[in-house]
Amino acid sequence: MPVCFLRKMERIVVLLQKMENMNVVLIQKSLVVLFTIVFFWKLIKYMWSFLNMEKDPVTVLVTGAAGQIGYAIVPMIARGVMLGPDQPVILHMLGIEPAAEALNGVKMELIDAAFPLLKGVVATTDAQEACKDVNIAIMVGGFPRKEGMERKDVMSKNVSIYKAQASALEKHAASDVKVLVVANPANTNALILKEYAPKIPEKNITCLTRLDHNRALGQISEKLNVHVGDVKNVIIWGNHSSTQYPDVNHATVTTSGEEKPVRELVANDQWLNTEFITTVQQRGAAIIKARKLSSALSAASSACDHIRDWVLGTPKGTWVSMGVYSDGSYGIQKGLIYSFPVTCEKGQWSIVQGLKIDEFSRGKLDATAKELIEEKSLAYSCLN
Repeated sequence: MPVCFLRKMERIVVLLQKMENMNVVLIQKSLVVLFTIVFFWKLIKYMWSFLNMEKDPVTVLVTGAAGQIGYAIVPMIARGVMLGPDQPVILHMLGIEPAAEALNGVKMELIDAAFPLLKGVVATTDAQEACKDVNIAIMVGGFPRKEGMERKDVMSKNVSIYKAQASALEKHAASDVKVLVVANPANTNALILKEYAPKIPEKNITCLTRLDHNRALGQISEKLNVHVGDVKNVIIWGNHSSTQYPDVNHATVTTSGEEKPVRELVANDQWLNTEFITTVQQRGAAIIKARKLSSALSAASSACDHIRDWVLGTPKGTWVSMGVYSDGSYGIQKGLIYSFPVTCEKGQWSIVQGLKIDEFSRGKLDATAKELIEEKSLAYSCLN
């Protein structure tokens, strides 16, 4: 056999061996790539399953649920307006015995509405059953002032109601329950509730002044013909009553891409210091006069706003008004439930500090504090 032929055969063998080695390497690399793709695909699916995992339901109590505000707020809660579109809820509704049938009718409607987020409904006249394991309590039920009644008569009725409900909340609600008092006199009802539920942290008991806050935003929006979402940082100081002080001294409006002070844009201190304040203070009465019924829709919406911001947080650079337990900020007596500007983060509220208070505002802050001190004294006399 010629030598040249043998050399050619050797070269072919070497070439075939190289090709074989290259194929092995190629196969190995292909397997590594395939394994990596499969691994990351499974990891992504695993992580996605956590993202899509349904949250545990939050149990929300609404007292006075058969009333106007209760009837307006329960569908908002069930639809996710209060806690977000991905938060399941269980609704506990408490009513009084004469309204038991109407309360059951509300329950039937909630079932008929087939809300995807609503995981359960309890309708009861038993405060202990209603308060069991609740995470959020919205106290709408209360005794309204009727014609010919003295303030002390109304206070005495509400002291009894809130004393009983406070005891039930303390014994049966979740240890970190958040409480919002809506029923008037809201600030003092909240104070009574705190008195009889000492185990509930004082920072977890609040009252509704967000309705007044939203009314102030609306008035500024209409005056300047701007969208209400462009107005921020109005303040409601003090009591949810006709002595409250709607303050725009630190409020701004976003216009043409920049924030400008409300006072500068309105350019009418006379209106801001008189008619604007009176309109916000008397808005509830004006609505009753117009529709012959109370402002249930806006109260329900504002209560949802209050809880949503408290639980989920306020936008950066924005504060809201909440009736909270006074720590002495801005010279307000400790131990009152008083409306302050607050920011919220991780389920906690904090009073906005360092705001300048002019002489006009100081008088308004002190006047509404004086009324709250008188209400507190009256409430405690009813307790005794």
